[in-house]
Amino acid sequence: MVPEFANQLLNDSPFYQGTMILIVSLLLSRIAPLPRNFQPIVWFGYLAQELAKKVNHSSRAPSQQIIAGTMAAVLLMVPFWSIIYFLLQLAAFPWFFEFIILYICLNDDNFKQVAVEIKHSLKREDKPAARALLSDWLYRDTNQLSVVGISKATIEKLVTAPVYGTVATIVFFSIGGAALVLAARMLKKLELCWPPINPKFRHFGKPVYYLSAALFWLPSLLWNFSIAIQGGPKTILMLFKPLNNTGPFYNCINTCAITAAILRIELGGPMKFDNQRVTVTKLSYGPPPNSHSISAAIKLASTGYTLWLSFLIIIPLIWAALRYLQA
Repeated sequence: MVPEFANQLLNDSPFYQGTMILIVSLLLSRIAPLPRNFQPIVWFGYLAQELAKKVNHSSRAPSQQIIAGTMAAVLLMVPFWSIIYFLLQLAAFPWFFEFIILYICLNDDNFKQVAVEIKHSLKREDKPAARALLSDWLYRDTNQLSVVGISKATIEKLVTAPVYGTVATIVFFSIGGAALVLAARMLKKLELCWPPINPKFRHFGKPVYYLSAALFWLPSLLWNFSIAIQGGPKTILMLFKPLNNTGPFYNCINTCAITAAILRIELGGPMKFDNQRVTVTKLSYGPPPNSHSISAAIKLASTGYTLWLSFLIIIPLIWAALRYLQA
């Protein structure tokens, strides 16, 4: 029985190897993240911003801006992704490069640490420090944010980052490996750099926005379920009643709505891009948030992360137990 069970484990070794790659990369991205200035995805974002300055001209017709946005996305993604894909195919130890790719794509998972620092800054009434911490993570104006605005932005980033971080990495790695994870993460980075909610990218960012919304529909739904179950039946029902977003283009607004309902706070509201005010749907489920609300949001996101990590550990154990019983 034992030799047969051992043979079955060997036959399933790619499954267990992939699971170990996921678990180690998820844990290491939380425990020992790369400094932000050394993260390749951040460099990719800088490159996207510089390219947009060259090819995005608001004076042109909307159709021309849409074409420019499409071509810019192709120009940025295809060469870099193709090089890394071929390196994976040629590597003697592809598991090592897969781990590196997942670790890099999970760089936003360490925002929890930044959220803790922002919370402490607000408790010290040091708004400039909190704004400076937040400015490295958002592509909108933060230099005039109030305590409420800082709290809202921190909570929204905290609860939406796992959609394209933890959850998307697990889902896409299971479906198409590290190459699909990298492609999805690059696409999401472009969406964050060129958000159509920003008037400057209203047309230029539409192609990337719609493709990203379709690609991340499943990870978003799964993550929303992870946090909705923490709020009870009422918030679970919100999964089946998507919020009607009457404002500008804004992905993950349903995630923010569920979070606001669980924490009984207010999220959403106006944003500023290049000193231009943009009206965004306000999610009013209670009073405006403060530093204590950030603590509650950290706990909410951490519980969701723990659920996914536990799922990732339990599934291989169940599979091994079934194999043993079969043997």
